[in-house]
Amino acid sequence: MPTLISYRFLLLVGESLHMRRALATSRSVLLHTSVKCMSQVEPHHGSLTVSGIGLQTETEPRNRSKTNKVKPLGSPSENRKSKGKPLGINEKKKKAFRVVEKQQIESAPFAAESFSELGLPHVLIERLEKEGFTVPTEVQSAAVPTILNNHDVIIQSYTGSGKTLAYLLPILSVVGPLRGKTPEGNSDGGESGKKLGIEAVIVAPSRELGMQIVREFEKVLGMDNKRVVQQLVGGANRTRQEDALKKNKPAIVVGTPGRIAELSASGKLRTHGCRYLVLDEVDELLSFNFREDMHRILEHVGRRSGADPNSDSRKAERQLIMVSATVPFSVVRAARSWGCDPLLVQANKVAPLETVSPSEPISLSRSSPSSSPSSAMPSPAAVESLPPALKHYYFVTRVQHKVDVLRRCIHALDAKFVIAFMNHTKQLKDVVFKLEARGMKAMELHGDLGKLARSTTLKKFKNGEVRVLVTNELSARGLDVAECDLVVNLDLPTDSIHYAHRAGRTGRLGRNGTVVTICEESEVFVVKKLQKQLAIPIAACDFAEGKFLVTEEEKTVSTSQR
Repeated sequence: MPTLISYRFLLLVGESLHMRRALATSRSVLLHTSVKCMSQVEPHHGSLTVSGIGLQTETEPRNRSKTNKVKPLGSPSENRKSKGKPLGINEKKKKAFRVVEKQQIESAPFAAESFSELGLPHVLIERLEKEGFTVPTEVQSAAVPTILNNHDVIIQSYTGSGKTLAYLLPILSVVGPLRGKTPEGNSDGGESGKKLGIEAVIVAPSRELGMQIVREFEKVLGMDNKRVVQQLVGGANRTRQEDALKKNKPAIVVGTPGRIAELSASGKLRTHGCRYLVLDEVDELLSFNFREDMHRILEHVGRRSGADPNSDSRKAERQLIMVSATVPFSVVRAARSWGCDPLLVQANKVAPLETVSPSEPISLSRSSPSSSPSSAMPSPAAVESLPPALKHYYFVTRVQHKVDVLRRCIHALDAKFVIAFMNHTKQLKDVVFKLEARGMKAMELHGDLGKLARSTTLKKFKNGEVRVLVTNELSARGLDVAECDLVVNLDLPTDSIHYAHRAGRTGRLGRNGTVVTICEESEVFVVKKLQKQLAIPIAACDFAEGKFLVTEEEKTVSTSQR
């Protein structure tokens, strides 16, 4: 347990003027949030001074390297270096405490006009420009320099805002063939040409998201370096994956929890020396379904020493990056348990995790139409999870007419790429049959389909051969179809977080998008709950003579809420 030392006592023990000034700035802050004693006083250590009991002042947010020099957070190019030797059980026992300057952290991000401002290697910037990426998004401007400064982070932003590149770029800056290269292609540091084993593990909850992440890496790395990344998703041939690991010796692996944990337990995947652990869609990964697999991954990836699992030296052995559109309390709790002083990164904002107000899903129970005042309050984190260019509507009808309303809605909006969500897999086939009978090309996508069938369905949808993709929660995360212009909820989502993830399939990267919820009269109160919790206008709509109409009554309500 860290020992608490009073403010006056620390001034009396005769520390330096720098120490006094640092402590004076924290006079108005509760002591336990600003000063930590990270080691206990040992007997016979001489005179009792601050340095004598193993304390140091530190204004730097994190010290993963061997030096204690203070460097600003906004200078990634100067600070970027490989992690220092991990603190094992026989390393020095002296630890550091820090006086966190929150103003410095919150003012660090900036709206970069080019990727060159983020401190990335020149060759990496050239690859981005070749792929058409010239200006970083807001969340990339905030996340890239923060990760390059070796912080554990939670990246939170709406789906389609560029979160994958936000962690991919800093990883490729220090891992793989593009790290530390000059424009001439010479090595700028690091262990050039030397195989270091697995240096980054990226975990995704679904095969689709995992393969999408792999494609993003390959797009930036280029065809010559695609072997740097290895997919380890479930449903694929395990023997082939093991052979590829042995033959290619990748630096980065991307996979699903079950397959990564399985290969790790069998000794085929060695990740103890890993630098980075990325949990994409972390709120889903922390669900009950992945509990055992995630426990093994968190215990083994990047764990090189036998130090106490709860100690700072153990936590500092790897850099933890969590990514999600929503940050419920389970994510905050996991970050505090497994990370080392994690920061929350949002568009134009980086803040200590202590300042976070977690977004909890509201209950959408049918049995209680009335909601408490607290559940009606909008959550800033929940609002952050929705793309800004979306328009939200709902249409009231009977359950037997929902598919016909879906068809009319698609025609009225002239939508070309439509994703329709349902809660139960058994009903998908019936909806597809009814749409096909009316001449509208549709296909179903769910977890019971084989890998090849799912890949074929997604390919046809992205190519425009299929107009409507009818799916369940499987595609609410990770399905990246930039052209998707309409999302329809044929069944209501279970909570506001699921609504946000479904809605995020459209309106990606600043494009316009529409979300229509088709519900029964008895479910309208659920829509109202979503409207209050997410602080968005959800207007009632109608269709007449092939046109999409918004009722006058709801127009007034929506305008007043804006």
